[in-house]
Parts: sequence; structure tokens; C-alpha cells
Amino acid sequence: MPRGRSTFSKRQKEQARQQKQRDKNERKTQKKQDQPGGVVVDEAEELRQMREHAAEQAALFGIGSDDEPNSIEVLTPHSKEVDR
Repeated sequence: MPRGRSTFSKRQKEQARQQKQRDKNERKTQKKQDQPGGVVVDEAEELRQMREHAAEQAALFGIGSDDEPNSIEVLTPHSKEVDR
């Protein structure tokens, strides 16, 4: 049984799609190989950076500042017993 024009076009289209996928995977593999192998992370440096960032955030939100000696009281409502 002869194949029709649409079947031929579909097959060509599928072959082109598969080739593109192979090319993409090849580029991806090549890119991974070109990257330097594993960056050595200095844990002490990373910890220092995290502490600096935390200090910046605390300063930004005014946590632990000398102006408010007990900042927890500022954040919580004053508790008074209410007669019910």
C-alpha cells in the first residue's frame, strides 16, 4: 500500500524533531564538559557571608538595636486582664 503525501510529511517532521532533540542533548553534554569541575566552597567564608547577610537584615528591620532594649515587648500587645 503506497504511503500518502501526509504520511511522508509527518515522517519527515518527526525525523527533524528527533534530530533537533539529539543536537540539543549533545550541546547540553558539551556545555557540562566545558564547565570547570566543581567549585570548592570554603565553609568558613560561606558562614561569614551568611552572618553578614543576617546582620544586614537585622539592621534593616531594627532587630536587636540599642534603641529598643526589649524589642519583644514592642511586638507583643500589653496584656491586661479583662473582666468578663
